[in-house]
Amino acid sequence: MGEMSQIRNIVILTGAGISAESGIDTFRDAGGLWEQHRVEDVATPEGFARDPDLVLNFYDMRRAALTRVEPNAAHAALARLDAEWGGDLLIVTQNVDDLHERAGASRVLHMHGELKSALCTACEMRSPWDAPMIDRPPCPVCRAPMLRPDVVWFGEMPYQMDRIYTALRNADLFVSIGTSGAVYPAAGFVRDARELGVQTQELNLERSEGSNWFHESRQGRAGELVPMWVEEMLAR
Repeated sequence: MGEMSQIRNIVILTGAGISAESGIDTFRDAGGLWEQHRVEDVATPEGFARDPDLVLNFYDMRRAALTRVEPNAAHAALARLDAEWGGDLLIVTQNVDDLHERAGASRVLHMHGELKSALCTACEMRSPWDAPMIDRPPCPVCRAPMLRPDVVWFGEMPYQMDRIYTALRNADLFVSIGTSGAVYPAAGFVRDARELGVQTQELNLERSEGSNWFHESRQGRAGELVPMWVEEMLAR
């Protein structure tokens, strides 16, 4: 990793593994909220069309659960890196929670949307949102009772892909934290980075599906690995 000394611009991808230690269910958790529902029923446009009450209630529960969790040491470390890193930095998260922001990070892009945002299917405007949606509240912009969670479901295009690819093209280092490497397009970022000549690093509980694409892979809990890695980066 001799090239690590030339690092100025960093793109960080975070997945469910970084929030799991805060107590947020991942897709694969036994006994978690996801276990009680089929993905097709609660995380697809077809599921929403078929049973909007089921979907709205599911996301109302997930949004309410955010009030019972706190950012962990990994979120705090990335917020510190965000505050102190002089080059470009973009934290691209697949997570729909607000833990990066609550830890203090500001250079964050939610490629799969946010629980605390509502999307109006009538006027297509987004609004900050804390309350339940099950009772069909009016859109703050157009007043139509047509809100849905501002979350990217399977079959929908993730947000701000152009901005992500621009950041990757300008990056010296791509780091993937707490993601299984199974969900595209995010799972393909490491390949894109390698093809662009970007250094790549993985911090994950276990080797991900795309581990072989990374120049370096470290295994362990995000709450331990990420603060150590941030210390290394800021000490350079």
